[in-house]
Amino acid sequence: MTVKLGISRLLEQPSEFVDDQRIGLICNQASVSPDFQHVADLMFNSKALKLTALFGPQHGIRGDVQDNMVETAHSVDPQTGLPVFSLYSETREPSAAMLNEVDALVFDLQDVGCRVYTFIYTMANAMRACANQGKRFIVCDRPNPIGGDLVEGALLEKGNESFVGQFPIPMRHGLTVGELAELFNREYGIGCDLSVVKMEGWARASGYEATGCSWVLPSPNIPTVDTAFVFPGTVYFEGTGISEGRGTTRPFEQVGAPYIDSEKLAAEMNRMNLEGVYFRPTVFLPTFQKHSGSPCGGVFLHVTDRRAFRPVLTGIAILSKILEMYSGKFAWKEPPYEYEYDRNPFDVIAGTTRLRQMIESGISAVDIAETWKEDESDFKRLRENYLLY
Repeated sequence: MTVKLGISRLLEQPSEFVDDQRIGLICNQASVSPDFQHVADLMFNSKALKLTALFGPQHGIRGDVQDNMVETAHSVDPQTGLPVFSLYSETREPSAAMLNEVDALVFDLQDVGCRVYTFIYTMANAMRACANQGKRFIVCDRPNPIGGDLVEGALLEKGNESFVGQFPIPMRHGLTVGELAELFNREYGIGCDLSVVKMEGWARASGYEATGCSWVLPSPNIPTVDTAFVFPGTVYFEGTGISEGRGTTRPFEQVGAPYIDSEKLAAEMNRMNLEGVYFRPTVFLPTFQKHSGSPCGGVFLHVTDRRAFRPVLTGIAILSKILEMYSGKFAWKEPPYEYEYDRNPFDVIAGTTRLRQMIESGISAVDIAETWKEDESDFKRLRENYLLY
C-alpha cells in the first residue's frame, strides 16, 4: 500500500486543515508530492490556498548549500515571486517581520530519524515563534525513513543543548516529524497552536521503500535511504579529524583518513561481529572538506540487516577502534560547529561530554551502549504518549 503523505491530504482537502488564512511554507527541494511536483508550486497555484511566504532550512530552499555553517541569504523565489526567508541565517527563528503576512506556518520537510539533524530544530524554533506571535503551526507528516519502532542512544544531557540538539531525546528517536512536534509542544513547553496532518497507511516498522514514496535527498549529503540508516552512527565523525565521506558520492556510508590502513581496520571491525553490518575495506578521495584531494583509507558500511543493525553502537565502535589503532594521529575536531564556538564539536554532537571521556578511557563500545539502556527505556515510555501511528 502506498502511504498518503500529510501534504497530499492537505492539498486534497485544504478546507479541512486550513481556513481562509495566509500561509507561510517551510520547505526545501524534497518537499514534493508523490508525482514530484514541488509543494510551493502546488500551494501557490491552488485557488483554495493563500501562500504568501516561503521559509528555507539549512542548505537552502533548493538544497544547494553544502557546509554546516554557510548561512543562506533571504531571497525571492523565481517560480512564485514570493519572498524566501532563510531560517539558517542571522536568525534561526522566524522574526515578527517575517510572519507579518502570515496567519499559519505549514511545515513540510523530510527528516532522517536522527537527533543531530537541524530540520527538527528549525521546526521547534518556528513553533516557538508561532506561539509568541499568535500564529497557527501545521505539520504535514512524512515517514521516518529508518523506521518508527527502534530507539537507540543516550538522551541529550541538560546544559548541552545546541542547534543539533535542543531536547533530551536519543540519537535514534523513532518518531515522525509530526510526533516530534507533539512531543516538543507539550512535553517541553512550546505551547503553540499545533495541528498535525497525519499520513494514511504508514506502519512504524516498515522500511521506506515499502511506503511507495520516492526518495528525494533532503540535504546534499543524505543522497539515499541507505545514507539515512547509517547517519545516526557516522555523524559522530563530524566531530573528529576523520572524514565522514563528505566530498564523495557516498557520504556517511564510508569513513576514513590518509593514515588508516583500510584492510587492517576492516578486519578489526568485522572481528567484532556487530549485527547487521559488514565492513568493506575502501580507499576514497574527498573532493572537498576534510582531506580534500588526499586518498583516505577506511571502511565502507554495508548494512546487511536493517532490523538488526544498530547505527549508534556501530559508529562509536568504529571511532573507538580507530582511536585505539592510531592514537598518535587521531584528533577531535576543533570548534566551531553549528554556531557553537567554544565547545568540543564531538560533545555538541553527542549531547554530553561523557561519551568522549568514555571513548578516551578505552571503554568498549558494547559497554558504552549498556549505559544507554535506562535512557532508551525512559524515552520509550515517554514517547508512547505521542505516537500517532
